[in-house]
Amino acid sequence: MKRGLKVLVGLAYLFVIGLPVFAQPNSKSVETFVIDNFDNAGEQNYMYNGESLSWDWAVNASRFVAEGYPKQGYYEGCPNSLKLLRRGNTTEAKVLGIKTAFNRKGDNWFEVYPEKDGKPYEVPFIGNVTQVDFWVWGANYNYYLELMVRDATGRVHVIQCGSLAFNGWRNIIINIPGWIQQHSHLRSGPENLTFVGFRIRSDAEEYVDNFVVFFDQIKFTTNSLSFVYDGYELKDVEFDDSDSGK
Repeated sequence: MKRGLKVLVGLAYLFVIGLPVFAQPNSKSVETFVIDNFDNAGEQNYMYNGESLSWDWAVNASRFVAEGYPKQGYYEGCPNSLKLLRRGNTTEAKVLGIKTAFNRKGDNWFEVYPEKDGKPYEVPFIGNVTQVDFWVWGANYNYYLELMVRDATGRVHVIQCGSLAFNGWRNIIINIPGWIQQHSHLRSGPENLTFVGFRIRSDAEEYVDNFVVFFDQIKFTTNSLSFVYDGYELKDVEFDDSDSGK
């Protein structure tokens, strides 16, 4: 009996490990993609589904923003920790800077977001995103940073990134909650989670007349193969009369 049991266990083991390795994507296939390093304004060349995507950046503020604000621009600079990675890079290192001022204290806010053809543009993430990673320069004001993403059902989620009450550059790493639906089973639905932008809010008691913030190297970590399956390329096939079978 014991010998027969060992044979059965051995056969079961061989059956399990003998399954085709291509049956499911490797759940540990992790990659990092850069959304923008701000070195080349409007020329991100972000590759998505074989297409090169580029955009500009825009800023929108709440009702009590002072006249002439917010202001934005690209400025020479780079966090010290990134300088080692730029050895041999002939492109001048730049960062995105925003300056705001409001006419009174309170619940003031402004948003920094991608823009294309004069309209807000949401950058599509690739795969199943686990983390969003970026550098932000704080002016030691008690302001709060939020990350905005849109899920596969069309709902925008606001993820808290903490206070900007520090001086200089800081690397912020945000985990994407597992309960956010990143993909839809519908062929007509949103294909992936998208990056909407950043929102910064002032504390009700903080000064609001001269706030400055900078951003650099926004990237994300993802399992790019998590939703790739055998026959994946057929999901977007367009049907018309000329292609119908005979």
